[in-house]
Amino acid sequence: MAGITNVQRKTAPKPLERRRHQRVKVTLIGRYMLENRQEFPCQTVDMSPGGVALFAPVAGRIGERVIAYLDQIGRVEGRIARHFENGFALQMNLPLLKREKIANQLTWLANRSALGLPEDRRHERIAPRHNRSTLRLADGSEHLAKLIDISMSGAAIKVDIAPPVGSAVVIGQTAARVVRVFEGGVAVEFSRMFTPEEFNESMRL
Repeated sequence: MAGITNVQRKTAPKPLERRRHQRVKVTLIGRYMLENRQEFPCQTVDMSPGGVALFAPVAGRIGERVIAYLDQIGRVEGRIARHFENGFALQMNLPLLKREKIANQLTWLANRSALGLPEDRRHERIAPRHNRSTLRLADGSEHLAKLIDISMSGAAIKVDIAPPVGSAVVIGQTAARVVRVFEGGVAVEFSRMFTPEEFNESMRL
């Protein structure tokens, strides 16, 4: 039994991971789904590759599994570890590659904030050749839209409606969330970032 205990002690990575992954104060808009499949808007307080604290209108119960979609991060899931005023902390159990990706994204976000860089400077923006599209809302309604410009992570769209910031939409076949509303249109962040190989003037959303 002592041998098993020693092996468990040697292989337990959690304390090291907590020490290695510092929480970054970052404000990202998103949505989350509880086990009963109810969805609510949320906003991050801080985040690390192992956990995230969310401002959230409905907290759920300790240990409950939650799936969240966060702007610039994408899909994450985990279990509620603790409650705090107006929200809860989620302990995430993600594959190594996903944790590494989130660590890189958080490092970039922290540096962007420290340097005061505008949100869209991180990726080149281009005017697509195929700029006619549709914007589909969560209620299933579709609206004609024109792509003003796109980057690997988002797009500016001319459309005659103004869905609220944080709402889920689909542009053509591409899932996204509204991050900004301006006169005559909206800016969105894609749920999945396009790769450099996919990103070109001929791409279709």
